[in-house]
Amino acid sequence: MSSIKPQPGIMDIALYVGGKSSVEGMDNVLKLSSNENPWGPSEDAKEALVRASLALHRYPSTDHAALRAAIGDVWSLDPARILCGNGSGELLMMIAQAYAGKGDEVLFTEHGFAMYPIYANANGAKPVVVAERERVVDVDALLAACTRKTKVVYIANPANPTGTMLGEADLARLADGLPKGAVLVLDGAYAEFVEGYDAGAALIDQRDNVIMTRTFSKIYGLGGLRIGWAYGPQHIIDVLMRLRGPFNLSAPALAAAEAAMRDTAHTAKVRADNAKQRDWMAHALSEIGIPSDVSEANFILARFASEEEAMACNDYLTSQGILLRYVGNYGLPHCIRITVGDEASCRRVVHAITQFKEGAA
Repeated sequence: MSSIKPQPGIMDIALYVGGKSSVEGMDNVLKLSSNENPWGPSEDAKEALVRASLALHRYPSTDHAALRAAIGDVWSLDPARILCGNGSGELLMMIAQAYAGKGDEVLFTEHGFAMYPIYANANGAKPVVVAERERVVDVDALLAACTRKTKVVYIANPANPTGTMLGEADLARLADGLPKGAVLVLDGAYAEFVEGYDAGAALIDQRDNVIMTRTFSKIYGLGGLRIGWAYGPQHIIDVLMRLRGPFNLSAPALAAAEAAMRDTAHTAKVRADNAKQRDWMAHALSEIGIPSDVSEANFILARFASEEEAMACNDYLTSQGILLRYVGNYGLPHCIRITVGDEASCRRVVHAITQFKEGAA
Protein backbone atom coordinates (compact mmCIF):
# COMPACT_ATOMS: atom_id res chain seq x y z
CA MET A 1 0.00 0.00 0.00
CA SER A 2 1.33 3.42 -0.94
CA SER A 3 2.52 5.75 1.82
CA ILE A 4 1.25 8.72 -0.21
CA LYS A 5 -2.04 9.82 1.34
CA PRO A 6 -4.52 12.51 0.25
CA GLN A 7 -5.73 15.20 2.62
CA PRO A 8 -8.56 14.24 5.03
CA GLY A 9 -12.00 14.34 3.45
CA ILE A 10 -10.94 13.82 -0.15
CA MET A 11 -11.61 10.07 -0.22
CA ASP A 12 -15.06 10.75 1.27
CA ILE A 13 -16.06 12.50 -1.93
CA ALA A 14 -18.64 10.73 -4.07
CA LEU A 15 -17.89 11.60 -7.67
CA TYR A 16 -20.32 14.01 -9.31
CA VAL A 17 -22.36 12.44 -12.10
CA GLY A 18 -23.76 14.76 -14.75
CA GLY A 19 -26.86 14.28 -16.83
CA LYS A 20 -26.75 11.67 -19.59
CA SER A 21 -26.13 13.00 -23.08
CA SER A 22 -26.48 9.96 -25.35
CA VAL A 23 -28.32 6.67 -25.81
CA GLU A 24 -26.49 3.82 -27.49
CA GLY A 25 -27.85 3.13 -30.96
CA MET A 26 -29.97 6.30 -31.15
CA ASP A 27 -29.37 9.47 -33.16
CA ASN A 28 -32.45 11.62 -32.51
CA VAL A 29 -31.82 12.00 -28.77
CA LEU A 30 -33.54 14.81 -26.88
CA LYS A 31 -31.30 15.87 -24.00
CA LEU A 32 -33.22 17.58 -21.21
CA SER A 33 -31.04 16.32 -18.36
CA SER A 34 -28.62 19.19 -17.68
CA ASN A 35 -30.73 22.38 -17.60
CA GLU A 36 -29.15 23.71 -20.77
CA ASN A 37 -30.61 26.60 -22.74
CA PRO A 38 -32.30 25.14 -25.85
CA TRP A 39 -32.23 28.51 -27.62
CA GLY A 40 -28.46 28.83 -27.26
CA PRO A 41 -26.34 31.98 -26.89
CA SER A 42 -27.04 35.28 -28.56
CA GLU A 43 -25.72 36.03 -32.02
CA ASP A 44 -23.59 38.79 -30.48
CA ALA A 45 -21.89 36.26 -28.23
CA LYS A 46 -21.19 33.88 -31.11
CA GLU A 47 -19.73 36.68 -33.21
CA ALA A 48 -17.52 37.81 -30.32
CA LEU A 49 -16.24 34.26 -29.93
CA VAL A 50 -15.26 34.08 -33.60
CA ARG A 51 -13.48 37.43 -33.45
CA ALA A 52 -11.55 36.34 -30.37
CA SER A 53 -10.28 33.27 -32.24
CA LEU A 54 -8.09 35.58 -34.34
CA ALA A 55 -5.86 36.22 -31.33
CA LEU A 56 -5.55 32.80 -29.75
CA HIS A 57 -1.78 33.22 -29.53
CA ARG A 58 -2.25 35.98 -26.94
CA TYR A 59 -2.76 35.43 -23.23
CA PRO A 60 -6.16 36.54 -21.91
CA SER A 61 -6.72 39.47 -19.60
CA THR A 62 -5.83 38.77 -16.00
CA ASP A 63 -8.13 41.38 -14.46
CA HIS A 64 -11.26 40.59 -16.54
CA ALA A 65 -11.92 44.34 -16.51
CA ALA A 66 -14.13 44.48 -19.62
CA LEU A 67 -16.36 41.65 -18.47
CA ARG A 68 -16.62 43.01 -14.93
CA ALA A 69 -17.58 46.40 -16.37
CA ALA A 70 -20.30 44.83 -18.51
CA ILE A 71 -21.72 42.95 -15.52
CA GLY A 72 -21.58 46.13 -13.46
CA ASP A 73 -23.39 48.13 -16.14
CA VAL A 74 -26.20 45.61 -16.64
CA TRP A 75 -26.76 44.78 -12.97
CA SER A 76 -25.82 48.20 -11.46
CA LEU A 77 -23.01 46.69 -9.39
CA ASP A 78 -19.54 47.91 -8.43
CA PRO A 79 -17.10 46.16 -10.81
CA ALA A 80 -14.42 46.25 -8.08
CA ARG A 81 -16.55 43.83 -6.08
CA ILE A 82 -17.05 41.40 -8.96
CA LEU A 83 -14.86 38.33 -9.38
CA CYS A 84 -14.93 36.11 -12.46
CA GLY A 85 -14.29 32.40 -12.46
CA ASN A 86 -14.14 29.25 -14.53
CA GLY A 87 -17.85 28.65 -14.10
CA SER A 88 -19.55 29.43 -10.80
CA GLY A 89 -18.25 26.06 -9.61
CA GLU A 90 -14.71 27.38 -9.31
CA LEU A 91 -15.95 30.31 -7.23
CA LEU A 92 -18.08 28.11 -4.96
CA MET A 93 -15.05 25.89 -4.35
CA MET A 94 -12.82 28.90 -3.66
CA ILE A 95 -15.23 30.13 -0.98
CA ALA A 96 -14.97 26.81 0.86
CA GLN A 97 -11.20 26.82 0.37
CA ALA A 98 -10.93 30.30 1.82
CA TYR A 99 -13.23 29.95 4.82
CA ALA A 100 -13.73 26.27 5.73
CA GLY A 101 -11.14 23.72 6.81
CA LYS A 102 -10.45 20.99 9.32
CA GLY A 103 -12.79 21.26 12.30
CA ASP A 104 -15.23 23.56 10.47
CA GLU A 105 -18.71 22.82 9.17
CA VAL A 106 -20.32 23.58 5.80
CA LEU A 107 -24.13 23.63 5.75
CA PHE A 108 -26.51 22.99 2.85
CA THR A 109 -30.00 21.56 2.53
CA GLU A 110 -31.04 17.98 1.83
CA HIS A 111 -31.96 18.54 -1.81
CA GLY A 112 -29.14 20.99 -2.48
CA PHE A 113 -26.68 20.91 -5.39
CA ALA A 114 -24.62 17.70 -5.29
CA MET A 115 -21.35 19.64 -5.42
CA TYR A 116 -21.81 21.31 -2.01
CA PRO A 117 -20.62 18.31 0.04
CA ILE A 118 -17.74 17.90 -2.39
CA TYR A 119 -16.58 21.46 -1.70
CA ALA A 120 -16.69 20.74 2.03
CA ASN A 121 -14.85 17.42 1.88
CA ALA A 122 -12.23 18.71 -0.55
CA ASN A 123 -11.16 21.24 2.07
CA GLY A 124 -11.32 18.97 5.10
CA ALA A 125 -14.51 20.49 6.50
CA LYS A 126 -17.53 18.54 7.70
CA PRO A 127 -20.59 18.64 5.40
CA VAL A 128 -23.82 19.14 7.36
CA VAL A 129 -27.12 18.32 5.66
CA VAL A 130 -30.23 20.21 6.83
CA ALA A 131 -33.82 19.15 6.17
CA GLU A 132 -36.06 21.14 3.85
CA ARG A 133 -39.78 21.76 4.29
CA GLU A 134 -41.82 20.42 1.37
CA ARG A 135 -38.85 20.86 -1.00
CA VAL A 136 -38.24 24.47 0.08
CA VAL A 137 -35.20 25.69 2.03
CA ASP A 138 -36.16 25.90 5.71
CA VAL A 139 -34.55 28.97 7.28
CA ASP A 140 -35.43 27.91 10.82
CA ALA A 141 -33.88 24.47 10.32
CA LEU A 142 -30.71 26.00 8.89
CA LEU A 143 -30.33 28.42 11.79
CA ALA A 144 -30.97 25.63 14.30
CA ALA A 145 -28.23 23.53 12.67
CA CYS A 146 -25.63 26.29 12.94
CA THR A 147 -22.89 25.98 15.55
CA ARG A 148 -19.74 27.90 16.36
CA LYS A 149 -18.06 25.60 13.82
CA THR A 150 -20.30 26.77 10.96
CA LYS A 151 -18.24 28.70 8.41
CA VAL A 152 -20.08 28.42 5.08
CA VAL A 153 -23.80 28.05 4.31
CA TYR A 154 -24.69 27.26 0.68
CA ILE A 155 -28.18 27.74 -0.71
CA ALA A 156 -29.27 27.90 -4.33
CA ASN A 157 -32.01 30.44 -5.02
CA PRO A 158 -33.89 29.35 -7.10
CA ALA A 159 -32.93 25.86 -5.94
CA ASN A 160 -31.80 22.93 -8.03
CA PRO A 161 -33.42 20.41 -8.50
CA THR A 162 -36.65 21.70 -6.94
CA GLY A 163 -37.03 25.07 -8.69
CA THR A 164 -38.38 26.63 -5.48
CA MET A 165 -36.96 29.80 -3.92
CA LEU A 166 -36.90 32.00 -0.84
CA GLY A 167 -38.08 35.60 -0.75
CA GLU A 168 -35.96 38.55 0.31
CA ALA A 169 -37.29 38.60 3.89
CA ASP A 170 -36.34 34.97 4.48
CA LEU A 171 -32.89 35.50 2.95
CA ALA A 172 -32.32 38.50 5.22
CA ARG A 173 -33.43 36.54 8.28
CA LEU A 174 -31.03 33.75 7.39
CA ALA A 175 -28.11 36.12 6.84
CA ASP A 176 -28.77 37.98 10.08
CA GLY A 177 -29.12 34.79 12.12
CA LEU A 178 -25.85 33.13 11.13
CA PRO A 179 -23.07 32.79 13.67
CA LYS A 180 -20.35 35.40 13.62
CA GLY A 181 -17.69 34.44 11.10
CA ALA A 182 -20.01 32.40 8.86
CA VAL A 183 -20.55 33.25 5.18
CA LEU A 184 -23.91 32.87 3.42
CA VAL A 185 -23.41 31.87 -0.21
CA LEU A 186 -26.32 32.52 -2.56
CA ASP A 187 -25.85 30.26 -5.56
CA GLY A 188 -27.73 32.15 -8.27
CA ALA A 189 -27.22 29.86 -11.25
CA TYR A 190 -30.90 30.27 -12.16
CA ALA A 191 -31.47 33.80 -10.86
CA GLU A 192 -31.83 35.37 -14.30
CA PHE A 193 -34.96 33.30 -14.99
CA VAL A 194 -36.80 35.22 -12.25
CA GLU A 195 -38.17 38.53 -13.52
CA GLY A 196 -36.96 41.46 -11.40
CA TYR A 197 -34.85 39.38 -9.01
CA ASP A 198 -31.50 40.92 -8.04
CA ALA A 199 -30.16 37.55 -6.78
CA GLY A 200 -29.35 39.06 -3.39
CA ALA A 201 -27.40 42.15 -4.48
CA ALA A 202 -29.26 44.50 -2.11
CA LEU A 203 -28.80 42.02 0.72
CA ILE A 204 -25.07 41.93 0.05
CA ASP A 205 -24.76 45.72 -0.01
CA GLN A 206 -26.26 45.90 3.49
CA ARG A 207 -24.15 43.15 5.10
CA ASP A 208 -20.62 41.83 5.27
CA ASN A 209 -21.40 38.08 5.41
CA VAL A 210 -23.21 37.38 2.12
CA ILE A 211 -21.83 36.63 -1.34
CA MET A 212 -23.61 35.53 -4.51
CA THR A 213 -22.36 33.46 -7.41
CA ARG A 214 -23.76 33.50 -10.94
CA THR A 215 -23.14 31.63 -14.17
CA PHE A 216 -23.20 32.12 -17.93
CA SER A 217 -24.06 28.43 -18.42
CA LYS A 218 -27.85 28.71 -18.10
CA ILE A 219 -29.82 31.65 -19.46
CA TYR A 220 -26.85 32.93 -21.51
CA GLY A 221 -26.32 29.55 -23.19
CA LEU A 222 -22.55 29.43 -22.71
CA GLY A 223 -22.18 26.23 -20.70
CA GLY A 224 -19.44 24.97 -23.00
CA LEU A 225 -17.19 27.93 -22.21
CA ARG A 226 -17.28 27.71 -18.38
CA ILE A 227 -17.74 31.29 -17.13
CA GLY A 228 -19.08 32.46 -13.80
CA TRP A 229 -18.94 35.47 -11.55
CA ALA A 230 -19.39 36.45 -7.94
CA TYR A 231 -20.41 39.65 -6.16
CA GLY A 232 -19.80 40.27 -2.51
CA PRO A 233 -18.31 42.47 0.18
CA GLN A 234 -14.91 43.86 -0.72
CA HIS A 235 -13.17 41.97 2.08
CA ILE A 236 -14.41 38.61 0.74
CA ILE A 237 -13.57 39.46 -2.87
CA ASP A 238 -10.06 40.49 -1.80
CA VAL A 239 -9.58 37.08 -0.15
CA LEU A 240 -10.85 35.14 -3.15
CA MET A 241 -8.67 37.16 -5.51
CA ARG A 242 -5.65 35.65 -3.76
CA LEU A 243 -6.83 32.15 -4.66
CA ARG A 244 -7.83 32.79 -8.26
CA GLY A 245 -5.43 31.72 -10.96
CA PRO A 246 -4.28 34.63 -13.15
CA PHE A 247 -5.50 33.05 -16.40
CA ASN A 248 -8.56 31.14 -15.20
CA LEU A 249 -10.70 32.40 -18.11
CA SER A 250 -9.76 32.18 -21.78
CA ALA A 251 -9.88 35.18 -24.08
CA PRO A 252 -12.72 33.71 -26.21
CA ALA A 253 -14.74 32.98 -23.07
CA LEU A 254 -14.27 36.53 -21.80
CA ALA A 255 -15.27 38.03 -25.15
CA ALA A 256 -18.36 35.85 -25.54
CA ALA A 257 -19.48 36.47 -21.96
CA GLU A 258 -19.16 40.24 -22.29
CA ALA A 259 -21.24 40.24 -25.46
CA ALA A 260 -23.81 37.89 -23.92
CA MET A 261 -24.15 40.06 -20.84
CA ARG A 262 -24.73 43.23 -22.87
CA ASP A 263 -27.29 41.61 -25.18
CA THR A 264 -30.13 42.14 -22.72
CA ALA A 265 -32.78 41.73 -25.43
CA HIS A 266 -31.71 38.12 -26.00
CA THR A 267 -31.70 37.43 -22.26
CA ALA A 268 -35.21 38.84 -21.91
CA LYS A 269 -36.47 36.73 -24.82
CA VAL A 270 -35.01 33.53 -23.37
CA ARG A 271 -36.55 34.36 -19.99
CA ALA A 272 -39.99 34.85 -21.55
CA ASP A 273 -39.79 31.78 -23.81
CA ASN A 274 -38.63 29.65 -20.90
CA ALA A 275 -41.49 30.82 -18.66
CA LYS A 276 -44.04 30.11 -21.39
CA GLN A 277 -42.86 26.56 -22.08
CA ARG A 278 -42.19 25.79 -18.40
CA ASP A 279 -45.69 26.79 -17.34
CA TRP A 280 -47.32 24.95 -20.23
CA MET A 281 -45.42 21.73 -19.48
CA ALA A 282 -46.12 21.90 -15.74
CA HIS A 283 -49.83 22.37 -16.42
CA ALA A 284 -49.96 19.63 -19.05
CA LEU A 285 -48.29 17.13 -16.71
CA SER A 286 -50.55 18.08 -13.82
CA GLU A 287 -53.53 17.28 -16.07
CA ILE A 288 -52.35 13.65 -16.29
CA GLY A 289 -51.72 13.34 -12.56
CA ILE A 290 -48.07 14.40 -12.29
CA PRO A 291 -47.75 17.48 -10.07
CA SER A 292 -44.78 19.79 -9.57
CA ASP A 293 -43.99 22.73 -7.34
CA VAL A 294 -44.07 26.19 -8.89
CA SER A 295 -40.64 26.48 -10.50
CA GLU A 296 -38.74 29.73 -10.93
CA ALA A 297 -35.95 28.13 -12.97
CA ASN A 298 -35.57 26.47 -16.38
CA PHE A 299 -36.79 23.08 -15.26
CA ILE A 300 -39.63 21.47 -13.35
CA LEU A 301 -39.48 18.70 -10.76
CA ALA A 302 -42.15 16.18 -11.73
CA ARG A 303 -43.44 14.12 -8.79
CA PHE A 304 -44.65 10.57 -9.37
CA ALA A 305 -46.74 8.33 -7.11
CA SER A 306 -43.73 6.21 -6.12
CA GLU A 307 -40.05 5.59 -6.66
CA GLU A 308 -40.93 2.60 -8.84
CA GLU A 309 -43.15 4.68 -11.12
CA ALA A 310 -40.55 7.43 -11.47
CA MET A 311 -37.80 4.97 -12.35
CA ALA A 312 -40.02 3.12 -14.79
CA CYS A 313 -41.03 6.34 -16.51
CA ASN A 314 -37.42 7.47 -16.73
CA ASP A 315 -36.45 4.12 -18.28
CA TYR A 316 -39.34 4.34 -20.76
CA LEU A 317 -38.39 7.87 -21.83
CA THR A 318 -34.77 6.82 -22.29
CA SER A 319 -35.95 4.01 -24.55
CA GLN A 320 -37.73 6.70 -26.59
CA GLY A 321 -34.56 8.78 -26.88
CA ILE A 322 -35.58 11.35 -24.25
CA LEU A 323 -33.02 12.01 -21.53
CA LEU A 324 -34.27 13.57 -18.30
CA ARG A 325 -32.69 13.61 -14.82
CA TYR A 326 -33.88 11.04 -12.31
CA VAL A 327 -33.02 12.63 -8.96
CA GLY A 328 -33.00 9.77 -6.50
CA ASN A 329 -29.46 10.78 -5.57
CA TYR A 330 -30.86 14.16 -4.44
CA GLY A 331 -33.11 12.50 -1.89
CA LEU A 332 -36.08 12.67 -4.25
CA PRO A 333 -36.54 9.07 -5.40
CA HIS A 334 -40.09 9.66 -6.67
CA CYS A 335 -39.11 12.63 -8.86
CA ILE A 336 -37.70 13.41 -12.28
CA ARG A 337 -36.24 16.80 -13.15
CA ILE A 338 -37.20 17.94 -16.65
CA THR A 339 -35.28 20.74 -18.33
CA VAL A 340 -37.47 23.19 -20.21
CA GLY A 341 -36.87 22.80 -23.93
CA ASP A 342 -38.32 24.59 -26.90
CA GLU A 343 -41.99 24.04 -27.74
CA ALA A 344 -41.43 20.92 -29.84
CA SER A 345 -39.27 19.36 -27.14
CA CYS A 346 -41.75 20.06 -24.36
CA ARG A 347 -44.59 18.60 -26.38
CA ARG A 348 -42.52 15.50 -27.15
CA VAL A 349 -41.86 14.98 -23.45
CA VAL A 350 -45.49 15.39 -22.41
CA HIS A 351 -46.64 13.08 -25.20
CA ALA A 352 -44.15 10.38 -24.16
CA ILE A 353 -45.07 10.61 -20.46
CA THR A 354 -48.75 10.43 -21.40
CA GLN A 355 -48.03 7.26 -23.37
CA PHE A 356 -46.20 5.83 -20.37
CA LYS A 357 -49.09 6.63 -18.03
CA GLU A 358 -51.63 5.11 -20.40
CA GLY A 359 -49.55 1.98 -20.81
CA ALA A 360 -49.07 1.66 -17.07
CA ALA A 361 -52.77 2.11 -16.31
